Amino acid sequence: MAILLTGSMAAGCMRPSATSVAPMSGKRVESDRGMVAASHPDAAAAGAAILAQGGNAVDAFAATAFALSVTDVSQTGLGGGGAMTFFNAKTNTVEHLSFYPRAGEDAAWARADTSRGRRPGRAAATPGMVGGVLDAHTRWGKLTRAQVMAPAIALARDGFIVSPLLARTIVSSRDKLMADSLAAARFMPRGEALRPGDRLIQPELAATLQRIASDGATVFYNGGIAERLSAKVKAQGGLITVRDMNTYFVTSMRPLCTMWRGYTLLGAPPPMGGASVLEMLQMADASGVADAGSFTENGAAVAKLADIMRIGNADAGDYRGDPAAQRVPAHGVVHPGFARQRAGLVGGALPDTAVAGNPWAFDTLASPGNCGKFNPYPASAVLRTGSGNNAPRDTTTVEEGQSFTSHLAVVDGDGSAVSATTTVGVLFGSGVYTDGFFLNSAGNNFDAATRGTNRYANSTMSPTLILDGDKVRLVVGAAGSQYIQPAITQVTIRMLAFGEDPAVALSAPRIHASENTKEVEVEPGFATSVYQALVTRGYAPSSRVRDISFGGVHAVFVRKDGKRIGVADPRRDGTAAGW
Repeated sequence: MAILLTGSMAAGCMRPSATSVAPMSGKRVESDRGMVAASHPDAAAAGAAILAQGGNAVDAFAATAFALSVTDVSQTGLGGGGAMTFFNAKTNTVEHLSFYPRAGEDAAWARADTSRGRRPGRAAATPGMVGGVLDAHTRWGKLTRAQVMAPAIALARDGFIVSPLLARTIVSSRDKLMADSLAAARFMPRGEALRPGDRLIQPELAATLQRIASDGATVFYNGGIAERLSAKVKAQGGLITVRDMNTYFVTSMRPLCTMWRGYTLLGAPPPMGGASVLEMLQMADASGVADAGSFTENGAAVAKLADIMRIGNADAGDYRGDPAAQRVPAHGVVHPGFARQRAGLVGGALPDTAVAGNPWAFDTLASPGNCGKFNPYPASAVLRTGSGNNAPRDTTTVEEGQSFTSHLAVVDGDGSAVSATTTVGVLFGSGVYTDGFFLNSAGNNFDAATRGTNRYANSTMSPTLILDGDKVRLVVGAAGSQYIQPAITQVTIRMLAFGEDPAVALSAPRIHASENTKEVEVEPGFATSVYQALVTRGYAPSSRVRDISFGGVHAVFVRKDGKRIGVADPRRDGTAAGW
């Protein structure tokens, strides 16, 4: 059995370089070989340990993802789902897997839940985490399933030290956790929330992980686990059937692709939110924002950046959904022609609400530059006209509260890379707890535009890869619901356009702007001239502390000399670990 590298055991491979600019432990780590950045130190160490054992990027992804299911339990887990984008340096190919939670066969999925005081089970959709991670590992991993799952099993069985972030999320979710006696016993022993420094042991989760390690995904989606899951969900008002579990499938998709400043951008296709990141980056280039040299002291650039976010969010809001069930012109949204057209609005009249553009004319055009070699996400099956593709969003049925997710980034010694984002939705998901894990709340992501039977829920998750020629330059993604795409955009511009050190780019203050308001959320740290410029432009800046929901970015930057720099967002508890 593989040996888990705990924080102390992994110190040799996690030690930051002498020139590190990050004052916090593990937030910036350099290595000449492999690197993992993830939202919990023990999970990053688990991935690095697998690389040290001879595993590749996908092996490290699997080990890290399963470890996060134990340690970042309020954000992700076996009852959730996600998406991953994989660059295979040996074959120079890119693969994308979607394993987000799905609506099932019950006709009620096509209707809004209008009941008073929605019951927890109604929020849960069929989970895809186990299927997705194991599918990727079966396709591209080198080590055995037992090897990559050993760290997660040990963390669940022997426990790990509760971090400040996990302790805060337990306190904030007290009512949800106390509603289930076993969840309360694990996270609220004697009625008191676990504190930083306490040890969390999860024997039920360890047993489930061990079954999966022994028998694979079948044991999760068929038999006792599936039967108990369905029964508990239905007892709490939910819709997941045993058949939904038996028939859950992972979808292999082509990545979104476009060119930006000589780089090849590879993003997550629908139902994920990668199109918004690729569109925003291109608009930043077309409008001159990417040439500004700085955001922290450049008010004009930040005001334009707010425009870009509103426009990108408007397009993302209109063009979304499961492409197997709906026509989603994501290829058109990321096309350079559409981005240039939309960038023409930057700096112009400032409407109360930004309105989506019309990407359909660009949806059948060829992909630019190097994209053709990666067989990118295709045009929508049927060309449509009009400025919108979907029905209006009825926000009363969209996920209440912010979703909290977990992102990991991996680059191995051969230059292969994985960018993956996973989630259970809001903190501790639906709150439905079975066999040691929480069921997701993705069922609440459906709205009038996207709801229906047998389809993936919609998500803003955007695991992204950026290539320089045929080599990975940046593996990046974020957690934080609607803050994900703007956070990735700002960090990427800072690193690749402004040339900032990766740790500086992640630590720097950010803004967030939504399409339906002129209020712009701003973190502290900008020059006062930046806040003034936003007001002059017509925005209403509002103060926002640097908390976990403002986009938790994790990334691996690869210098031209091959040095891997792993960075973790100081807004979260994550670290980077190399070997």
